Amino acid sequence: MAKPNPSMWRTALWQLVKMESKEDWEALDVISKWLIATRSAVTMVTIYSCLIAGLLAWRDGFFAWGPFLIVTLSLFIAHGTNNLLNDYTDYRRGVDKDNYFRTQYGVHPLVQGFWTEAQQLRWFVVSGVLATLGGIYALFYTNFNPYVIGLFLFGALVLLFYTWPLKYWALGELAIFLIWGPVLVGGVYFVLAAGAGEPAPVNLIYVILAGIPFGLSVASINVGKHIDKREDDLQKGVGTFPVRAGEHLARRITQLAVVAIYALALYLVIVRYFTPVSLIVLFAVRRAWLVLRTLNHPRPAEPPPGWPAWPTWFSGFAFYHNRMFGGLFILGLLLDSLLRIFPLTADLIARYWS
Repeated sequence: MAKPNPSMWRTALWQLVKMESKEDWEALDVISKWLIATRSAVTMVTIYSCLIAGLLAWRDGFFAWGPFLIVTLSLFIAHGTNNLLNDYTDYRRGVDKDNYFRTQYGVHPLVQGFWTEAQQLRWFVVSGVLATLGGIYALFYTNFNPYVIGLFLFGALVLLFYTWPLKYWALGELAIFLIWGPVLVGGVYFVLAAGAGEPAPVNLIYVILAGIPFGLSVASINVGKHIDKREDDLQKGVGTFPVRAGEHLARRITQLAVVAIYALALYLVIVRYFTPVSLIVLFAVRRAWLVLRTLNHPRPAEPPPGWPAWPTWFSGFAFYHNRMFGGLFILGLLLDSLLRIFPLTADLIARYWS
């Protein structure tokens, strides 16, 4: 068995890894293989969503480290499990053959012959069991709250049916927005609140609203990726939103989503759910403007000189924006929460910003 390689873990969590040699693949440890195969640089968005929920729960007095870590880890594994199933399903349906878009930007163990179909299924089952154990823990932690049961079932259904038929019916992008925005942020917050003895938190509607900006940011990556591979999907019969609606409309919808991110963040300050310190997210506007400008034009046929991430184009810009926006959004929430906890600033906020 290969020795643990923390350096590769960090790499796989930060960027998509390409690898051509089966010998190099076999030399990796189990965790490295899982992180690379599940595209963990992308599944990190799950951690971001959970951090947003955790900070809001901490601000409202519902936070507990143990439940938060277990739920967050299980959701991260669930996202990776979905990606394993996504690759398996597309491979079985013949979508990922002939140098398809997915095989060009990261390791695809099935297409590259690193794993057999049976091995891929074993990794899927083990990951699915670990994720399910975290969900079962959340059920016990909340005394089998019916809403948590509903969230558990909803997540399981999306995991199983995202690749087919949702993605083929142009509903995959909407599912991405809902899951990594209001559902995940609101759901993790609700689990922490219900476990702390508050099954009807009064701030839940604002928590759900607070999840929408990040959900839109994640969806912009997903729509951008589907625009990038629209021609391939047309040939393969994969009916994503850009395939059904056309590239032009998909680009305009993505621009609208990016603008809505900042409009809603500003709204949450105007209604005083967030303090003005959360407007630190405006430092990401320069990257947002870069995304908006890029979306004004069709995807180029060839990458410009020095472009490192081809065949991704729109998704690369959206991912670049998401990383900074998500980090600043979380930092703003952390500062906002600290201001509400320290006695002096908490008193000022109670007087002038409640």
